[in-house]
Amino acid sequence: MAESKAVLAASAAINRGHSFAEELRRHLQAVQAAKQQDLAKLTATSPSTAEQEPVMQQLGDELEQLGYWLTTRFTELVRLLEISAELNKALILEDILARIYTFFKDVIPYDRIGCALIEDDGEHVTAYWAKFTYDNTPQITPGYSAPLAGSSLQTIIDTGKPRIINDLEAYLAEHPESESTRKIVAEGIRSSLTCPLIADGRPVGFLFFSSTEAYTYDGLHQDVFLYLANQVAHLIEKSRLYQQIMDLNKRLVAANQQLQDKSARDALTGIYNRGAIMEFMQQQLGQSSRGSLAILMLDIDFFKKVNDTYGHLAGDLVLRTVANTIAQCIRPNDRIGRYGGEEFVAVLTDITEAQAQHIAERIRSQVAALDIHADEQLIKVTISSGGVWLAPTTNMQLSAALDTADKRLYAAKRAGRDQVCFS
Repeated sequence: MAESKAVLAASAAINRGHSFAEELRRHLQAVQAAKQQDLAKLTATSPSTAEQEPVMQQLGDELEQLGYWLTTRFTELVRLLEISAELNKALILEDILARIYTFFKDVIPYDRIGCALIEDDGEHVTAYWAKFTYDNTPQITPGYSAPLAGSSLQTIIDTGKPRIINDLEAYLAEHPESESTRKIVAEGIRSSLTCPLIADGRPVGFLFFSSTEAYTYDGLHQDVFLYLANQVAHLIEKSRLYQQIMDLNKRLVAANQQLQDKSARDALTGIYNRGAIMEFMQQQLGQSSRGSLAILMLDIDFFKKVNDTYGHLAGDLVLRTVANTIAQCIRPNDRIGRYGGEEFVAVLTDITEAQAQHIAERIRSQVAALDIHADEQLIKVTISSGGVWLAPTTNMQLSAALDTADKRLYAAKRAGRDQVCFS
Protein backbone atom coordinates (compact mmCIF):
# COMPACT_ATOMS: atom_id res chain seq x y z
CA MET A 1 0.00 0.00 0.00
CA ALA A 2 1.10 3.61 -0.55
CA GLU A 3 1.27 4.35 3.17
CA SER A 4 3.71 1.43 3.67
CA LYS A 5 6.09 2.97 1.14
CA ALA A 6 5.85 6.30 2.94
CA VAL A 7 6.62 4.63 6.29
CA LEU A 8 9.65 2.83 4.85
CA ALA A 9 10.92 6.00 3.23
CA ALA A 10 10.56 7.97 6.46
CA SER A 11 12.22 5.28 8.59
CA ALA A 12 15.12 4.85 6.16
CA ALA A 13 15.77 8.57 6.00
CA ILE A 14 15.76 8.85 9.78
CA ASN A 15 18.02 5.81 10.24
CA ARG A 16 20.51 7.27 7.78
CA GLY A 17 20.66 10.41 9.92
CA HIS A 18 19.34 12.64 7.10
CA SER A 19 15.82 13.24 8.42
CA PHE A 20 16.28 16.89 9.28
CA ALA A 21 13.64 19.56 9.23
CA GLU A 22 12.64 19.82 5.56
CA GLU A 23 12.94 16.11 4.89
CA LEU A 24 10.71 15.23 7.83
CA ARG A 25 8.14 17.75 6.71
CA ARG A 26 8.04 16.07 3.29
CA HIS A 27 7.53 12.63 4.88
CA LEU A 28 4.75 13.89 7.11
CA GLN A 29 3.01 15.28 4.05
CA ALA A 30 3.54 11.94 2.24
CA VAL A 31 1.99 10.05 5.16
CA GLN A 32 -1.06 12.26 5.14
CA ALA A 33 -1.44 11.85 1.36
CA ALA A 34 -1.05 8.08 1.67
CA LYS A 35 -3.73 8.01 4.33
CA GLN A 36 -6.18 9.81 2.08
CA GLN A 37 -5.38 7.53 -0.88
CA ASP A 38 -5.85 4.34 1.11
CA LEU A 39 -9.09 5.54 2.61
CA ALA A 40 -10.34 6.34 -0.89
CA LYS A 41 -9.38 2.86 -2.13
CA LEU A 42 -11.05 1.15 0.78
CA THR A 43 -14.20 3.17 0.23
CA ALA A 44 -14.26 2.33 -3.48
CA THR A 45 -13.51 -1.41 -3.24
CA SER A 46 -14.99 -2.59 0.05
CA PRO A 47 -18.41 -4.27 -0.24
CA SER A 48 -19.94 -2.87 2.93
CA THR A 49 -19.46 -0.17 5.53
CA ALA A 50 -19.58 -2.74 8.31
CA GLU A 51 -16.65 -4.61 6.79
CA GLN A 52 -14.71 -1.39 6.18
CA GLU A 53 -14.92 -0.04 9.71
CA PRO A 54 -12.42 -2.39 11.48
CA VAL A 55 -9.86 -2.02 8.68
CA MET A 56 -10.29 1.72 8.50
CA GLN A 57 -10.07 2.00 12.28
CA GLN A 58 -6.84 -0.02 12.37
CA LEU A 59 -5.34 1.98 9.53
CA GLY A 60 -6.34 5.24 11.15
CA ASP A 61 -4.82 4.20 14.48
CA GLU A 62 -1.55 3.10 12.84
CA LEU A 63 -1.24 6.26 10.83
CA GLU A 64 -2.05 8.37 13.86
CA GLN A 65 0.68 6.60 15.84
CA LEU A 66 3.13 7.01 12.99
CA GLY A 67 2.28 10.68 12.67
CA TYR A 68 2.79 11.18 16.40
CA TRP A 69 6.12 9.32 16.26
CA LEU A 70 7.33 11.35 13.31
CA THR A 71 6.20 14.61 14.87
CA THR A 72 7.99 13.76 18.12
CA ARG A 73 11.09 12.67 16.24
CA PHE A 74 10.98 15.82 14.17
CA THR A 75 10.82 18.01 17.28
CA GLU A 76 13.71 16.14 18.90
CA LEU A 77 15.93 16.36 15.83
CA VAL A 78 15.24 20.05 15.33
CA ARG A 79 16.28 20.61 18.95
CA LEU A 80 19.40 18.49 18.45
CA LEU A 81 20.30 20.57 15.42
CA GLU A 82 19.92 23.71 17.52
CA ILE A 83 22.16 22.18 20.21
CA SER A 84 24.72 21.22 17.57
CA ALA A 85 24.79 24.77 16.25
CA GLU A 86 25.26 26.20 19.75
CA LEU A 87 28.12 23.81 20.55
CA ASN A 88 29.93 24.76 17.36
CA LYS A 89 30.05 28.37 18.53
CA ALA A 90 32.28 27.46 21.46
CA LEU A 91 36.04 26.95 21.49
CA ILE A 92 37.24 27.05 25.10
CA LEU A 93 36.45 23.77 26.89
CA GLU A 94 34.65 25.46 29.78
CA ASP A 95 32.47 27.32 27.26
CA ILE A 96 31.54 24.10 25.46
CA LEU A 97 30.65 22.38 28.73
CA ALA A 98 28.61 25.39 29.85
CA ARG A 99 26.68 25.26 26.58
CA ILE A 100 26.07 21.53 27.01
CA TYR A 101 24.72 22.25 30.49
CA THR A 102 22.40 24.93 29.13
CA PHE A 103 21.10 23.35 25.94
CA PHE A 104 20.92 19.60 26.72
CA LYS A 105 18.29 20.21 29.39
CA ASP A 106 15.53 19.96 26.79
CA VAL A 107 16.53 16.48 25.61
CA ILE A 108 18.26 14.80 28.58
CA PRO A 109 17.10 15.43 32.17
CA TYR A 110 19.74 16.11 34.82
CA ASP A 111 20.50 17.88 38.08
CA ARG A 112 24.23 17.63 37.52
CA ILE A 113 26.59 17.36 34.56
CA GLY A 114 30.21 16.41 35.05
CA CYS A 115 33.11 16.00 32.66
CA ALA A 116 36.17 13.85 33.26
CA LEU A 117 39.13 13.62 30.89
CA ILE A 118 41.47 10.71 30.29
CA GLU A 119 45.06 11.64 31.08
CA ASP A 120 47.70 11.53 28.37
CA ASP A 121 49.09 8.31 29.86
CA GLY A 122 45.72 6.65 29.16
CA GLU A 123 45.76 5.09 32.62
CA HIS A 124 43.85 7.61 34.71
CA VAL A 125 40.64 9.61 34.37
CA THR A 126 40.46 12.97 36.13
CA ALA A 127 37.43 15.09 36.98
CA TYR A 128 37.69 18.33 35.03
CA TRP A 129 34.40 20.22 35.40
CA ALA A 130 30.96 19.94 36.99
CA LYS A 131 27.84 22.05 37.35
CA PHE A 132 24.70 21.26 39.33
CA THR A 133 21.39 22.67 40.45
CA TYR A 134 21.34 21.58 44.09
CA ASP A 135 22.96 22.99 47.24
CA ASN A 136 24.59 19.77 48.46
CA THR A 137 28.35 19.88 49.00
CA PRO A 138 30.11 18.43 45.94
CA GLN A 139 32.04 15.24 46.70
CA ILE A 140 33.76 14.85 43.33
CA THR A 141 35.60 18.06 42.51
CA PRO A 142 37.96 18.99 39.66
CA GLY A 143 41.27 17.19 40.09
CA TYR A 144 39.77 14.01 41.56
CA SER A 145 41.48 11.13 39.75
CA ALA A 146 41.00 7.37 39.55
CA PRO A 147 42.59 4.50 37.61
CA LEU A 148 40.86 3.67 34.33
CA ALA A 149 42.05 0.10 33.77
CA GLY A 150 39.71 -2.49 35.26
CA SER A 151 37.07 0.08 36.16
CA SER A 152 33.47 0.19 34.96
CA LEU A 153 34.44 3.24 32.91
CA GLN A 154 36.85 1.07 30.94
CA THR A 155 33.90 -1.17 30.03
CA ILE A 156 31.99 1.86 28.75
CA ILE A 157 34.97 2.81 26.59
CA ASP A 158 35.20 -0.74 25.25
CA THR A 159 31.54 -0.83 24.24
CA GLY A 160 31.41 2.79 23.09
CA LYS A 161 27.85 3.08 24.42
CA PRO A 162 26.37 5.18 27.22
CA ARG A 163 25.62 3.34 30.47
CA ILE A 164 22.50 3.85 32.56
CA ILE A 165 22.40 3.20 36.30
CA ASN A 166 18.92 4.03 37.55
CA ASP A 167 19.43 3.02 41.19
CA LEU A 168 22.86 4.12 42.37
CA GLU A 169 22.18 3.13 45.97
CA ALA A 170 21.53 -0.45 44.88
CA TYR A 171 24.58 -0.33 42.59
CA LEU A 172 26.75 0.85 45.51
CA ALA A 173 25.45 -2.00 47.67
CA GLU A 174 26.58 -4.42 44.95
CA HIS A 175 29.89 -2.59 44.35
CA PRO A 176 30.97 -1.21 47.75
CA GLU A 177 34.54 -0.82 46.46
CA SER A 178 33.48 1.94 44.03
CA GLU A 179 34.75 5.12 45.67
CA SER A 180 33.36 7.40 42.96
CA THR A 181 29.88 5.87 43.32
CA ARG A 182 30.02 6.31 47.09
CA LYS A 183 30.96 9.97 46.64
CA ILE A 184 28.24 10.72 44.09
CA VAL A 185 25.58 8.97 46.21
CA ALA A 186 26.71 11.02 49.21
CA GLU A 187 26.18 14.09 47.04
CA GLY A 188 22.53 13.11 46.58
CA ILE A 189 22.65 11.57 43.09
CA ARG A 190 20.38 8.56 42.54
CA SER A 191 20.60 7.80 38.80
CA SER A 192 23.17 8.48 36.11
CA LEU A 193 23.82 8.36 32.38
CA THR A 194 27.55 7.96 31.71
CA CYS A 195 28.53 8.81 28.15
CA PRO A 196 31.91 8.00 26.57
CA LEU A 197 33.67 10.66 24.52
CA ILE A 198 35.52 9.06 21.62
CA ALA A 199 37.21 11.19 18.95
CA ASP A 200 38.71 9.52 15.85
CA GLY A 201 38.58 6.17 17.59
CA ARG A 202 40.47 7.43 20.63
CA PRO A 203 38.75 7.78 24.02
CA VAL A 204 39.21 11.26 25.47
CA GLY A 205 36.85 11.31 28.46
CA PHE A 206 33.30 11.05 29.76
CA LEU A 207 30.19 13.14 30.27
CA PHE A 208 28.10 12.29 33.33
CA PHE A 209 24.42 13.24 33.32
CA SER A 210 23.10 12.71 36.85
CA SER A 211 19.74 13.06 38.57
CA THR A 212 18.69 13.24 42.20
CA GLU A 213 15.72 11.03 41.27
CA ALA A 214 16.00 7.29 40.68
CA TYR A 215 14.94 5.76 37.35
CA THR A 216 15.39 8.97 35.37
CA TYR A 217 17.05 7.58 32.23
CA ASP A 218 16.05 5.20 29.45
CA GLY A 219 17.18 4.11 26.00
CA LEU A 220 15.86 7.26 24.36
CA HIS A 221 18.35 9.34 26.34
CA GLN A 222 21.15 7.05 25.19
CA ASP A 223 20.05 7.54 21.59
CA VAL A 224 19.90 11.30 21.99
CA PHE A 225 23.49 11.42 23.22
CA LEU A 226 24.72 9.00 20.55
CA TYR A 227 23.24 11.30 17.92
CA LEU A 228 25.60 14.08 19.05
CA ALA A 229 28.35 11.95 20.61
CA ASN A 230 30.87 12.22 17.79
CA GLN A 231 30.50 15.98 17.52
CA VAL A 232 30.66 16.52 21.28
CA ALA A 233 33.77 14.33 21.59
CA HIS A 234 35.55 16.13 18.76
CA LEU A 235 34.63 19.55 20.15
CA ILE A 236 35.85 18.67 23.63
CA GLU A 237 39.09 17.21 22.28
CA LYS A 238 39.58 20.21 19.97
CA SER A 239 38.95 22.65 22.80
CA ARG A 240 41.31 20.77 25.11
CA LEU A 241 44.06 20.91 22.49
CA TYR A 242 43.27 24.58 21.93
CA GLN A 243 43.55 25.23 25.66
CA GLN A 244 46.87 23.38 25.78
CA ILE A 245 48.16 25.50 22.90
CA MET A 246 46.95 28.67 24.63
CA ASP A 247 48.64 27.62 27.88
CA LEU A 248 51.83 26.80 26.01
CA ASN A 249 51.69 30.13 24.22
CA LYS A 250 51.28 31.94 27.55
CA ARG A 251 54.33 30.13 28.92
CA LEU A 252 56.31 30.99 25.80
CA VAL A 253 55.28 34.64 26.04
CA ALA A 254 56.23 34.69 29.72
CA ALA A 255 59.56 32.99 28.99
CA ASN A 256 60.24 35.43 26.17
CA GLN A 257 59.37 38.32 28.46
CA GLN A 258 61.78 36.95 31.05
CA LEU A 259 64.52 36.71 28.44
CA GLN A 260 63.85 40.24 27.27
CA ASP A 261 63.76 41.47 30.84
CA LYS A 262 66.97 39.63 31.62
CA SER A 263 68.71 41.15 28.60
CA ALA A 264 67.62 44.58 29.82
CA ARG A 265 69.10 44.08 33.30
CA ASP A 266 72.51 44.94 34.60
CA ALA A 267 74.22 41.68 35.54
CA LEU A 268 75.71 43.01 38.77
CA THR A 269 72.92 45.09 40.29
CA GLY A 270 69.78 43.63 38.67
CA ILE A 271 68.44 47.07 37.70
CA TYR A 272 68.09 48.28 34.11
CA ASN A 273 71.30 48.47 32.12
CA ARG A 274 72.33 51.59 30.22
CA GLY A 275 70.63 50.60 26.95
CA ALA A 276 67.31 49.76 28.62
CA ILE A 277 67.12 52.90 30.74
CA MET A 278 68.08 55.06 27.75
CA GLU A 279 65.31 53.44 25.70
CA PHE A 280 62.79 54.06 28.49
CA MET A 281 63.77 57.73 28.72
CA GLN A 282 63.52 58.13 24.96
CA GLN A 283 60.03 56.58 24.98
CA GLN A 284 58.89 58.90 27.74
CA LEU A 285 60.21 62.01 26.01
CA GLY A 286 58.78 60.91 22.67
CA GLN A 287 55.18 60.60 23.89
CA SER A 288 53.03 63.31 22.34
CA SER A 289 50.78 63.52 25.40
CA ARG A 290 53.27 62.78 28.16
CA GLY A 291 52.99 64.13 31.67
CA SER A 292 55.72 65.85 33.62
CA LEU A 293 59.05 64.05 33.90
CA ALA A 294 62.16 64.22 36.08
CA ILE A 295 65.58 62.71 35.38
CA LEU A 296 68.07 62.18 38.22
CA MET A 297 71.75 61.48 37.67
CA LEU A 298 73.27 59.90 40.79
CA ASP A 299 76.91 59.07 41.56
CA ILE A 300 78.48 57.34 44.57
CA ASP A 301 80.99 59.69 46.18
CA PHE A 302 84.62 58.56 46.36
CA PHE A 303 83.79 55.13 44.98
CA LYS A 304 87.35 54.60 43.69
CA LYS A 305 88.53 54.89 47.27
CA VAL A 306 86.11 52.10 48.27
CA ASN A 307 87.63 49.78 45.66
CA ASP A 308 91.18 50.74 46.58
CA THR A 309 90.58 50.32 50.32
CA TYR A 310 88.28 47.30 50.54
CA GLY A 311 88.72 45.59 47.18
CA HIS A 312 86.54 45.12 44.13
CA LEU A 313 84.31 42.48 45.73
CA ALA A 314 83.43 44.97 48.44
CA GLY A 315 82.93 47.58 45.72
CA ASP A 316 80.48 45.27 43.96
CA LEU A 317 78.59 44.83 47.23
CA VAL A 318 78.36 48.60 47.61
CA LEU A 319 77.02 48.97 44.06
CA ARG A 320 74.33 46.33 44.64
CA THR A 321 73.33 47.78 48.00
CA VAL A 322 73.08 51.35 46.71
CA ALA A 323 71.15 50.25 43.60
CA ASN A 324 68.66 48.37 45.78
CA THR A 325 68.29 51.38 48.08
CA ILE A 326 67.54 53.71 45.16
CA ALA A 327 64.99 51.22 43.79
CA GLN A 328 63.20 51.16 47.15
CA CYS A 329 63.02 54.97 47.27
CA ILE A 330 61.32 55.48 43.89
CA ARG A 331 57.69 54.73 43.00
CA PRO A 332 56.36 51.63 41.14
CA ASN A 333 56.01 53.47 37.82
CA ASP A 334 59.48 55.02 38.01
CA ARG A 335 62.64 53.38 36.65
CA ILE A 336 66.23 53.08 37.81
CA GLY A 337 69.20 52.07 35.68
CA ARG A 338 72.96 51.75 35.91
CA TYR A 339 74.38 54.42 33.63
CA GLY A 340 77.97 53.29 33.98
CA GLY A 341 80.47 52.44 36.73
CA GLU A 342 79.16 53.91 39.97
CA GLU A 343 76.72 56.24 38.21
CA PHE A 344 72.95 55.67 38.14
CA VAL A 345 70.00 57.38 36.46
CA ALA A 346 66.43 57.48 37.78
CA VAL A 347 63.42 58.40 35.64
CA LEU A 348 60.42 59.75 37.57
CA THR A 349 57.16 60.03 35.62
CA ASP A 350 54.07 62.21 36.21
CA ILE A 351 55.69 64.11 39.02
CA THR A 352 56.02 67.71 40.21
CA GLU A 353 59.42 69.32 40.63
CA ALA A 354 58.96 69.45 44.41
CA GLN A 355 58.11 65.74 44.51
CA ALA A 356 61.17 64.91 42.41
CA GLN A 357 63.41 66.90 44.75
CA HIS A 358 61.84 65.11 47.73
CA ILE A 359 62.59 61.68 46.21
CA ALA A 360 66.17 62.73 45.40
CA GLU A 361 66.65 63.89 48.99
CA ARG A 362 65.17 60.64 50.33
CA ILE A 363 67.64 58.65 48.20
CA ARG A 364 70.53 60.76 49.49
CA SER A 365 69.57 60.33 53.15
CA GLN A 366 68.85 56.59 52.84
CA VAL A 367 72.21 55.92 51.18
CA ALA A 368 74.05 57.97 53.81
CA ALA A 369 72.38 55.89 56.54
CA LEU A 370 73.56 52.57 55.08
CA ASP A 371 75.88 50.33 57.09
CA ILE A 372 77.52 48.04 54.53
CA HIS A 373 79.54 45.17 55.97
CA ALA A 374 82.25 43.46 53.92
CA ASP A 375 84.70 41.00 55.48
CA GLU A 376 83.72 42.24 58.93
CA GLN A 377 84.47 45.81 57.92
CA LEU A 378 81.93 48.64 57.97
CA ILE A 379 81.72 50.68 54.79
CA LYS A 380 79.95 54.05 54.73
CA VAL A 381 79.19 55.84 51.48
CA THR A 382 77.29 58.90 50.30
CA ILE A 383 75.71 59.83 46.99
CA SER A 384 75.37 63.05 45.02
CA SER A 385 72.63 63.76 42.49
CA GLY A 386 71.66 66.28 39.88
CA GLY A 387 68.16 66.54 38.49
CA VAL A 388 66.20 68.09 35.68
CA TRP A 389 62.43 68.50 35.72
CA LEU A 390 60.51 68.72 32.45
CA ALA A 391 56.99 70.11 32.29
CA PRO A 392 54.57 68.45 29.82
CA THR A 393 55.09 71.36 27.44
CA THR A 394 58.90 71.34 27.69
CA ASN A 395 60.48 70.29 24.40
CA MET A 396 63.97 68.94 25.14
CA GLN A 397 66.03 66.24 23.47
CA LEU A 398 67.24 63.34 25.62
CA SER A 399 70.88 64.28 25.15
CA ALA A 400 70.17 67.82 26.34
CA ALA A 401 68.21 66.58 29.37
CA LEU A 402 71.01 64.20 30.37
CA ASP A 403 73.63 66.91 29.87
CA THR A 404 71.68 69.26 32.13
CA ALA A 405 71.26 66.62 34.86
CA ASP A 406 74.94 65.67 34.58
CA LYS A 407 76.08 69.29 35.00
CA ARG A 408 73.93 69.64 38.12
CA LEU A 409 75.38 66.38 39.45
CA TYR A 410 78.87 67.81 39.25
CA ALA A 411 77.62 71.03 40.79
CA ALA A 412 76.53 68.90 43.78
CA LYS A 413 80.00 67.34 43.85
CA ARG A 414 81.65 70.76 43.88
CA ALA A 415 79.32 71.85 46.67
CA GLY A 416 80.81 69.21 48.96
CA ARG A 417 79.17 65.93 47.81
CA ASP A 418 76.31 64.16 49.59
CA GLN A 419 74.14 66.84 47.95
CA VAL A 420 71.08 67.23 45.68
CA CYS A 421 71.15 69.90 42.98
CA PHE A 422 68.13 70.84 40.83
CA SER A 423 69.23 74.27 39.63
